[in-house]
Amino acid sequence: MTNKHPRLRSHTRRRKSGKVVTYYLYDRRPEGLPDVPLGTDHEAALRRWDELHNRAPRIAGTIEEAFGEWEARVLPTYESAETRKGYAKALRKLRPVFGEATWDGVMLRDLRGYLEARTGKTQANREMALFGLVWNWARIEGYTELPWPAAGMSRSRWKNKEQARALRPTDAMFAAVYLQADQVLRDCMDLASATGMRLTDCREILLPREGEALRLVASKTGKAADIDPAASAVLPAILARRRVMRATHLMLLSTQTGRPVTEGMLRGRWDRARKTAAEAADAAGDTDLAASIRAMYLRDMRKVASRKAGSLAAAAELLQHDDQRLTAKHYPSVVKALKPAR
Repeated sequence: MTNKHPRLRSHTRRRKSGKVVTYYLYDRRPEGLPDVPLGTDHEAALRRWDELHNRAPRIAGTIEEAFGEWEARVLPTYESAETRKGYAKALRKLRPVFGEATWDGVMLRDLRGYLEARTGKTQANREMALFGLVWNWARIEGYTELPWPAAGMSRSRWKNKEQARALRPTDAMFAAVYLQADQVLRDCMDLASATGMRLTDCREILLPREGEALRLVASKTGKAADIDPAASAVLPAILARRRVMRATHLMLLSTQTGRPVTEGMLRGRWDRARKTAAEAADAAGDTDLAASIRAMYLRDMRKVASRKAGSLAAAAELLQHDDQRLTAKHYPSVVKALKPAR
């Protein structure tokens, strides 16, 4: 770093071949942000430094150019609203770090540095997967001819290690929160734990006509299924309550005043009910139960459904998984029962 070029940093490395290479970066530590890679060419790095330090606008030739085009042209083509929302969120994380970089300025060590710097390790992996998707799209579109820096590295474990949440919601945990919930949250908990639906599908599934099945088209996968309410112990009561409401919408879940149930409504109700349930467990001296309740999410109702399904095969079918290994990995509440030998 020099007074002539403030924030210009360089790192010199000797490669295995013996060649010495200098990497240039724009220092953004004062803002608490990762450095911007400037590549290995000194003259090109100085031009990029000038653009960044003097705030000169530049998009063409940078990764931001591809980010912007992909967001405008490709992102809207995904049918799932959840997928679009997740990708848009990931782009907002990637752009400040990599948007101003040139294609030849991003190397595998920069990707690994991003993964190490992010506090949300699993989410960082998702963001990196999207980056790779956009990069390969950019190659097809002619923005760059350079391969994805992590190409061929899938078996090298270069991403953050992921581990499925080991929490297994028990009947006691479910009952404790259910006791503190209002009718809207109880209906959602019953619906999700009976059908294995994701929360988005619980909010968006339509009220069926009398005698018809619940028609589910999963928001994440697009898979369709019919669910027979008569085969459930809790669904008929939800349908009966909903049919006597004077609602202005067609969704199954509804507030008492006839409004659609939103994500924010469920989040607030869950947070309040979970907090009260945990405090009640603490007051009763059951600190283990209280800790488990605090660690439980509303989306864990899908785990309750998998456990109550009884077997791994039944759970995989209920959760609409094509491969039972996926169910076993992410829904460990489905435990294989072993018979003693003697």
